[in-house]
Amino acid sequence: MAVKIRLTRMGAKKAPFYRIVATDSRKARDGQYIEQIGYYDPTKDPSVIKVDKETAEKWLNNGAQPTDTVRRLFKEVGLIERGQK
Repeated sequence: MAVKIRLTRMGAKKAPFYRIVATDSRKARDGQYIEQIGYYDPTKDPSVIKVDKETAEKWLNNGAQPTDTVRRLFKEVGLIERGQK
């Protein structure tokens, strides 16, 4: 099972709110997920990013691959180093 760390969309129309989740890569974007890691709210100024660092590190160490957007969010939070891919 290939695990991805990605965003799942929540919230109302034109008011998106995202959960950062660990999920099977074959599941739908807003489908069933394994574990919630945090959330991201781009509607606030500045954007709100909350991540459970212990859980995120556990999934990254177990081989879960973050999407490009989640990788950028992790860099902002300081979970992944700037030069690291």
